[in-house]
Parts: sequence; C-alpha cells; structure tokens
Amino acid sequence: MESHEGSKAMKTIARMIAAMTLLVSGSVFSAEEPEPVTLITNVNVFDGVNEKLISNANVVVTGNLITEVSTEPLAVAGGTVIDGGGGTLIPGLSDVHWHMTMAEVPQAAILTGDAWEIAARAVPTAEKTLMRGFTTVRDIGGNSFSIKKLIDAGVIDGPRMLVAGPPISQTGGHYDYRLPHEVPAENSLDYWGRTGFFVIADGVPAVQQRAREVFRMGASQIKIAAGGGVASIFDPLDVRQYSLEEMKAFVDVAESYNSYVAAHVFTDKAVQLAVEAGIKSIEHGMLIGRDTLKMMKKNDVWLSTQALVDDEDRMVFPTESSTKKWLEATAGTERVYKLAKEIGVKIAFGTDAIMDPGMAAKQGKYLSKLGRWFTPYEALKMATSDNAELMELAGPRHPYQEGPLGVIKKGAYADLIIVDGNPLENLDLVADPDKNFVLIMKDGKVYKNTLK
Repeated sequence: MESHEGSKAMKTIARMIAAMTLLVSGSVFSAEEPEPVTLITNVNVFDGVNEKLISNANVVVTGNLITEVSTEPLAVAGGTVIDGGGGTLIPGLSDVHWHMTMAEVPQAAILTGDAWEIAARAVPTAEKTLMRGFTTVRDIGGNSFSIKKLIDAGVIDGPRMLVAGPPISQTGGHYDYRLPHEVPAENSLDYWGRTGFFVIADGVPAVQQRAREVFRMGASQIKIAAGGGVASIFDPLDVRQYSLEEMKAFVDVAESYNSYVAAHVFTDKAVQLAVEAGIKSIEHGMLIGRDTLKMMKKNDVWLSTQALVDDEDRMVFPTESSTKKWLEATAGTERVYKLAKEIGVKIAFGTDAIMDPGMAAKQGKYLSKLGRWFTPYEALKMATSDNAELMELAGPRHPYQEGPLGVIKKGAYADLIIVDGNPLENLDLVADPDKNFVLIMKDGKVYKNTLK
C-alpha cells in the first residue's frame, strides 16, 4: 500500500513539474488575450482633415487604434457596439499651449514657492482636461513629467502629454520667480530650478547645460522665454530676452535631440530674433506685425497664439502690473489672427489657461472663440490635425508613435469624441462639452458615454 501511494505521489509531482515547465516555456497559455474591439455605428465623421463629413459611417476600434472607417455595414464578433445616434464623430481635441501644473494654481502659490501644492492641484486638473474632450496637450511649461507618467500608466485619468518641462529664462526674465532680493550662489539653482518648475540660465554654456538637463528629464521639446511676459513681475512686455547666440545655442541642443524650441514672446524684434535663431514655435506673438509674420511663413515657423480678447473672460491678476500687461498684450489678438490667416502662417490652437480655475474650465469656449476669425472647419482642423502636425516636430522625442493623432483614419490612435450635433455648422457646441460631448474615448478606452 505504501509503495502504491508513493508511486502515485511521484507521478503527481512529475505531472506538476511538466506542467510548470510548459508554462515557463510558453507552450501552455501562450495565446495572448484578444484585444478589445469596439464598433461605433450611425455617426457622421469629421476626419480632422477634410471639410466634408463621411455620412452614416461605421468605425472599428481594436485595442487603442482605429482599424476600419467605412460607410458599409460592419460587424464585430464579441465586441462592443456603440450606436452614435446620428452624432458627429470627431478626433479628440488638443491644446498645444497648456500648463497642467499651473492651469488652476493661484499665482500666490507660485510667488510663495510651494511645489507640492502645485503638484497636488495638477491631478484633478488632468482628469477635468480629458473630460472636456482634450485628449492630447502639449504641456509647454512646468514640471509635469510625473503627471504624464501616471496618466500613461493608467494610474490617474488625463490626456496624452508632450511635456516641455521647466521653461528656461534669463535672469530677470519671464520665468524668474525668485523673491525680489534673492540672489543664489554662483551656478546654483534656486528653489524653482531645484524642483524642476522654472530654470534660469545666462550665457551660452549655461544655456546648453540647462537645455540638455531638460531633455534628460524626458522633454519632448523645450520652451524658453525670448521676451517679456504677463504673469511675471520683473519683465515688461517690450523687453527682448536672450541674445541671438544664446537662442542659437538652445536650438542647437534641441536639434541634437532631433526636436525643436518653442519661445514665449510677444513683440516684433524679439520674434524676428527667435526666427533667425531657428526657433520653430512662437508662443503668443499678439503684438507682431505683417513683416514679422511674413518672416515666420518663409521660415515655416508656427504661430501658437491664443483667443484672448478684452471681454467678459478677461483675466485679473493679484498684481496690478500683470493685469495691465494682459490688457496690453491681448489688445493685439484680433489683428494678429487676421494678419496671420491672410499671410498663410501656420496657426495652432492653445489656451494658455494659467493661475485661474475658471479660465481652465472654459478650454472649449476658447476654441469656440476662434469662430471670430475662422470657419468652424478651420477651427476644428486647427485643434486636431494642425496641432498634431506641430507636435510632430518633436520627432523621435514624440512619446506617442503607434499611430497619428488628430485624425480619424485606419491606423490612427482611437482618441474620439461624439458630438450631439454638428460642430462644423455650430462651433459653439464645443464650448459646452458636459452637455454636447456624449462620448469621449482616449486610447480606445471610453471615459464618458451618455448615449442611450
């Protein structure tokens, strides 16, 4: 009896060892889980490029990519079917001048230096950004690397992020947020430099070092201050910041990483110097004129400006000087949009919501404001495929390489919105995403679905 039981035990152990060997070798359960499939039916598709809608279309999403767009009937075995109810399917929106760590942060938190409050406030900001239909942002200043990492890992909800990291400024420039009489030791970083929110660099060697450090952090592109700013205290708008040699040094480092430089700047002389240096994205630029815009067009430079005008949405800062500068800068908004469109400069859409939760909440409303200067088609193309084209200047530093963004076509990322209505006829629909965006999908995952 003991011999028989021992023999059975040995055989059982042998079978277990064999099974474990097969598991380790991949011979058992080697088939991967099938990717989830979603079929979206009964929608009219704006593909992000062409003005004419694809009527009564069907779209298949497999995993995180679009695998079929057709006007023919489609079926998926074992997948999820979403009836779009005759709504308009558009690509997920993008905002190429966004500050995840500063959009809802009061100016006092920056002036008093509290990086932890700033980081904490960014988490709910990320989710709210996505739920407004902005599935991608170019984060153009601030330490947003950890937020991006956690979003991409699925730990928190938020949009795709192309992070510029800490913007770089000269002493006394737009990103110099030191206290008035704070003088750090030579070659040392101040508080904001140590926490990776803003960096100061003067002279070509320092510029090269800091730019390389920012790319080392994981930046997709870098952002510098080439002129004075609004929210900062020590720099008037008319001040030109950085020399031609310093800006060329920034560009050289960016090009060595196969990426590019974006520059915060408002005025003609400063923009002209930035373009001469090889900078490819002008952030703001509201005070520039015809000759400068022609120079930008000739050099294939983007105008990343914002629909900020002196109206009911005007910003009021805690400091009187910043409020005054905001009014001065935005006085040029109307003119620069009209001139840039006439001349044919490439124009991107971004909001630059900063230090104001109320402004951040109006992200879609600022897109709808483009209707003052552009057709609904032009505005929506700007916030989808045009923005995607600008972000592709990051080359291999672009973190999302599986497919294109900002378009609806086979092989593109499944970042999709169903609008209740037709935003190509009524652009104001995008101003109220809570009401009018009945489905929001990012990377093939549904984050909102109120369709019946």
